Amino acid sequence: MTTFARRNRGMTVALLLFVAPATASLAAEAAVVIPAPAVDEAMKGSSETAVFAGGCFWGVQAVFQHVNGVKNAVSGYSGGAKETASYETVSLGKTGHAESVEVTFDPHQVSYGKLLQVFFSVAHNPTQLNYQGPDQGTQYRSAIFTTSDEQQKVAAAYIAQLDKTGLFHAPIVTKLSKLQGFYPAEKYHQDFLTLNPGHPYIVYNDMPKIDNLKAIFPASFRANPVLVSKAKS
Repeated sequence: MTTFARRNRGMTVALLLFVAPATASLAAEAAVVIPAPAVDEAMKGSSETAVFAGGCFWGVQAVFQHVNGVKNAVSGYSGGAKETASYETVSLGKTGHAESVEVTFDPHQVSYGKLLQVFFSVAHNPTQLNYQGPDQGTQYRSAIFTTSDEQQKVAAAYIAQLDKTGLFHAPIVTKLSKLQGFYPAEKYHQDFLTLNPGHPYIVYNDMPKIDNLKAIFPASFRANPVLVSKAKS
C-alpha cells in the first residue's frame, strides 16, 4: 500500500467511524487470550533481538514498545533484498519483504516466549494469510524471522501448542524463517502511533491493541513506550 493509499484508507476509516460510531469498534481485531509457551528459551545474556511481522508495522511496533523489558522496537522490512527495502517498493508486494519490527529486549526482564505470547495474542491475527485486517498482500503476512536455532524451535513448538488449543477460529498461518536481514523503515514510520494517536487508521486498528495489551498482560505493560527517537545509539 502506497503512502497515498494508506492516507485514503485513513479517510475511509474516518468515514466509517462518523457514519456508524456505535458499531465501528466491533470491527477492530479482537485479542485472543492464550496460554504461555510450554517451551521457552534459556535465559542468556543481557540483550537479544527478535523480528516479527504481523501486518502494518505501525501497530506491531507500538505494542512491543509498551512491553516491559523491551529496549527498542524498530519498524522495517525483512524477507527480501536490501536494494528493495523501501516503503514505496515493498508496498508493491513483489519484493519478498514483509513489514516487520525488530525487537531488542533484555531476556532477564522479558523472555522470547513472552514476546511470542504477546505477538500471537494482541499484536495481530495469526490466522490471516497474506493480509492483516484492511491491509492486503504478502508484505502484510504473519511471519517470524528467527535469529537463532533456539528461537526457531521455541516458535515452532508454540505454534503447534496453540493450534492444539483450538482457541483460534482457524489454523495459524504464521511463517517461520531464519532472519537474512532487517532493514529499518523510513524515519516517518518510526514511533508512528505515539506521534499520530489521532490518525484514523491508528485509532481504528491499533489503539485497541494497546488497550488489549494493558488488559491481558498488565504485569508486562509499560505506560510510557520506549521510542526509536530516544533510543541510545
